[in-house]
Amino acid sequence: MHNMPVSSSPLTNIVFKTHGKRHGPITRLVSPGDVGQLIKPFVFLDYIEADAGGGPNFGFHPHSGIATLTFPITFDVEHETSDGQIDHVQAGGEEWMMAGSGIWHRGRAFSQRPMRGFQIWFCMPPSHELAPPRALFIQPHEVPSLGPVKLLLGSYQDLHSPIPSPNDVCYVWVSLQAGERWTFHLPPGHDRVWVFAQEGQLHVAGDILQRELAVFEAGLSTLVFEAQGACGFLLGSTPPYPHDLHLGYYSVHSSAEALVKGEEGIQAIGQHMRAKGQLPTG
Repeated sequence: MHNMPVSSSPLTNIVFKTHGKRHGPITRLVSPGDVGQLIKPFVFLDYIEADAGGGPNFGFHPHSGIATLTFPITFDVEHETSDGQIDHVQAGGEEWMMAGSGIWHRGRAFSQRPMRGFQIWFCMPPSHELAPPRALFIQPHEVPSLGPVKLLLGSYQDLHSPIPSPNDVCYVWVSLQAGERWTFHLPPGHDRVWVFAQEGQLHVAGDILQRELAVFEAGLSTLVFEAQGACGFLLGSTPPYPHDLHLGYYSVHSSAEALVKGEEGIQAIGQHMRAKGQLPTG
C-alpha cells in the first residue's frame, strides 16, 4: 500500500496514514495483512468509485470466518448467495453477509449516477467464525441516524444497529457541511479509532485529511472533526481485539485449525455448485 509514515510530533495523534492502492473502480485501503492488524476486527476496506454504469460486478466467490458489510452510497445492489437467497438493497442501505463456516456469494451494482460506496470485512470471534452463514439487508430508512451521523454497525450514543454482530464496534458514516464541527467521544472500553476522509478536507488531530485513511494512537477518548468544504467520512472504533488473524485467500480465522475447517467448507460448497452447473469446471 502507499503509506505515509507520520512523525511522533505532539501536534498530531495520527500514527498511520494511507491513500490506499487503486485498481480500476476499487481503492484498497485496508487488508488483513497490513492496516487490519492495527484496527482489527476491521480487517479489510475497499472504496468503490466509478462512473454511472461502470461499477464492479462480482461473480460467485467464497468466504469463511468473516462478515462483510457493503454500504452503497449512490447505487443499488443485487446480492445472491450459494444457498439461493437473492435480495436487493437500495442506495444508502446496507448489505450484511456473515460467512461463518462458509458461503459463496455474488453481487451486481446498478446506478444512473456516479457510483460511490464501501465494502468492509470484520473478522469474527471463535464463537461465530464457524457459525451457519446468513445474509441480511437493511434499506435506507432502516439505517439509524442522528444529526450528521448514520450508524452502519454497532452502537453510537443511543443508536443501535439492527444488524446483529458479536463484535463491540462503532462504525459510522458522517456528513458535514463547510465549517461544521463534530465531536466523537469513544464509547466505553474503546481505545482505538480510524477514519477515511472520502470527500472534502477534514481537519482532525492537528492534521488535514483528504482521500486518506488515518489510524489514531491508542487510548484517545475524544476527537474533534472540522470540515473544510462539504465532507463525508467513515469512522470506526473498537476495544482491543484479543484474537490473532490466520489468513486464507478468501478467509480470515482466529486459529489455524478454524482456517482449515473454513476452507474445507467453502471447497465443499464450490464442488456442489460446480456439479449443479453454477460454477465453471476446471
